[in-house]
Amino acid sequence: MRLLLDTHLLIWWLNDDAALSVTARQAIADPGSEVFVSAASVWEIAIKHALGKLAFPIGRMSGILGEAGFAPMSIEIQHTIRAGALPRHHDDPFDRMLIAQAQLEGLVIATADSMFKKYDVSLIDGAD
Repeated sequence: MRLLLDTHLLIWWLNDDAALSVTARQAIADPGSEVFVSAASVWEIAIKHALGKLAFPIGRMSGILGEAGFAPMSIEIQHTIRAGALPRHHDDPFDRMLIAQAQLEGLVIATADSMFKKYDVSLIDGAD
């Protein structure tokens, strides 16, 4: 499976948070899965860290993702065009970017955000 983690699930995975569903945990841990983290999620984490809303070793992010075996996903021009054209079900620009990336790259999004269900994208429910 080719997975794209939303920001909450990435944080939950890295913190071994019990809120992460068994289904998502198994999909992420599956050696056959290719797990991606969008630059949009890292950007969102960096903003929350800078605002004091999230304690996170942001300076070690590349190493942390590498140690977890996650592949980085850059934001490309076609991603931005798709994100801008999405229906306005969800106004969070980071989440809209994840949806666009999943659609264009054929990824399944692991998320706990019910708003993602309003879009044409494959999902794994990330919360129990």
